[in-house]
Amino acid sequence: MHNQEAFSGSKAAAIVVAAGSGTRLGGALPKQFLTLGGKPMLLWSVETLLQCNKFAAVAVVVPAGEENRVRAILPHAWNLHVVAGGASRTDSVRAGLSVLEPMLPDRVLIHDAARPGLSAAVIDELLAALDTADAAAPALAIADALKAIPAVSSVSRDGLVRVQTPQAFRWPTIASAYASTIDPAVDDLALVEAAGASITLTPGRHELMKVTYPEDFAVAEKLIAGPTVRVGFGFDVHGFEPGDAVILCGVRIPHTKKLEGHSDADAGWHALTDAILGALALGDIGDHFPPSDPRWKGAASVQFLKHAVKLAHDRGFRIANADITIVAERPKISPHREAMRAATAEAMNVPLEAVSVKATTTEKLGFVGREEGIAAQATVLLQR
Repeated sequence: MHNQEAFSGSKAAAIVVAAGSGTRLGGALPKQFLTLGGKPMLLWSVETLLQCNKFAAVAVVVPAGEENRVRAILPHAWNLHVVAGGASRTDSVRAGLSVLEPMLPDRVLIHDAARPGLSAAVIDELLAALDTADAAAPALAIADALKAIPAVSSVSRDGLVRVQTPQAFRWPTIASAYASTIDPAVDDLALVEAAGASITLTPGRHELMKVTYPEDFAVAEKLIAGPTVRVGFGFDVHGFEPGDAVILCGVRIPHTKKLEGHSDADAGWHALTDAILGALALGDIGDHFPPSDPRWKGAASVQFLKHAVKLAHDRGFRIANADITIVAERPKISPHREAMRAATAEAMNVPLEAVSVKATTTEKLGFVGREEGIAAQATVLLQR
C-alpha cells in the first residue's frame, strides 16, 4: 500500500487522460471502461503509475458525470485524483494540470488511457530525459510504406517517427504552453514545439499501441495482457499436537490428534492458497497473513483461500482446476475426499469437476511415516 511518506521527496506528477467518448470503437461504453485482459483498460495505466512509486499525484481525467463510476474502478490511493474532463483533449489535460498545480510539481507525465501498455521502464526513461530537456516522448520508427490519398502517391519516411504517450514535461514548459493557448492540439508536444522547447525522444514500445478500432483489442491482449494461463505450486506441513480432529480442505476429520498451527492448520488449503499466490507471483500465505498477527489466531483457512481467489479474479484470472495431494499415514483421507472436494469447490466458486483431492502415504518413512504430522501439496492452473 502506498503512503504519503514514500513520496515526500518527489516532485513528479502524472495525468491519465480518459475523457474521450471512444466513438471509433463503436461500443456502448467509452473504450477506457471496456475490459482488456480481465480489467478495465483505464486501470492498466493507473496501476502502473501507482506501482512505480515515483509520483506525488496522479490525476485521472474522465468524462463529466462519470467520476463515481471511475472511483469505483480505481484502487484507493491517497495521491489519486479523479477530475472531470472537457470538450476536447486539450481541455481535459488543462483540467488535470489545474488539479496538480497546487502541489507544485516540477515534472509531469501526460498519458492517454487508450494506451494501456505503459511500463515502468518507459516512465524511468522519460523522467531521466527531463534532466537535460524541456520535454520528452517515446517514439517508434515507421516501418510501413506511406502513401498520400486520395490520389495515391508515395511519401518519404525519412525523418518521420510515430510519437506515443506518455509525454513528459518540465512543469513550467507545459504550464506556460497551456496558459497561452485555447486551441485544440494534436498532442501536448505540439503546444511546446512552437515555443522553442528542447525536446528529446526516448525509445517507443509496440506495447504502447493506441487502442482505437475493434481489431486493436485482440492485438493489445497479446501484447500487454500477459500469458493466458498461469501455473502455481504450493506445499505446506503441520505437526501434530494433542486433540481430537484435524481440519483438511475445510473438513473436520476425527482423529486422535490435531494439527498444530497459528490458524486452523488446514495444510490442504494452505498449500492451495500458496499455489494460487505463486501463480500470481504475489508471495506466499505468510506475506498476506503473517503468523505474528493475532488476528489470524485460530482463523479458518477459508479466509486465506478466498483472499487468494479474489486476487486472481482482480487480475483477470479464473481458477481452471486445482489438484491437492494430502500426505498422511493417518487419518485415512479417502472416506472424506468427496467432502473435501466439495468444500474446496464451494470456497473457490468453481465446479466440482475442477477440483481433485488425492491422498498418499510415505510408506512409514520420514516424519509423516512416523505419524508426527501431515504434509500437503497443491497445483493450480489459472486461466485468463
